[in-house]
Amino acid sequence: MLLPKRTKYRKTQKGRVKGVASRGTSIAYGSFGIKSLDTGFISNKQIEAARVAVTRYMKREGKVWIRIFPDKPVTSKPAEVRMGKGKGSPEGWVAVVRPGRMLFECDGVSLEIAKEALRLASQKLSVKTKFIVRRDYTE
Repeated sequence: MLLPKRTKYRKTQKGRVKGVASRGTSIAYGSFGIKSLDTGFISNKQIEAARVAVTRYMKREGKVWIRIFPDKPVTSKPAEVRMGKGKGSPEGWVAVVRPGRMLFECDGVSLEIAKEALRLASQKLSVKTKFIVRRDYTE
């Protein structure tokens, strides 16, 4: 599971996710990738489930890069607790994702295998995604 070693503050405000991604929008490491089409929060459990799906389908051939990191704490209050009495305790970590952000990249496998592996990964995520191939890719 991905989570930061340490943070400056234990709890953060929720904030709003608006606009499009300005960084991490192109393929940098591999030949194939999935790009976000929505805004949203992706939890560390979703990232791990997607990573497992990709590596299982690729049968541990090739290489996978995770281009997002969950560094925002999400708090929640216990069930059946009345309003007030302060903010809940940190329960998990999420990555803030904007449209255009590359989420996963892979290389070292054929186009068909990469396409199916990244399709399986995108099913585990809470945002719509699009399959991308590097511009200078040749079979």
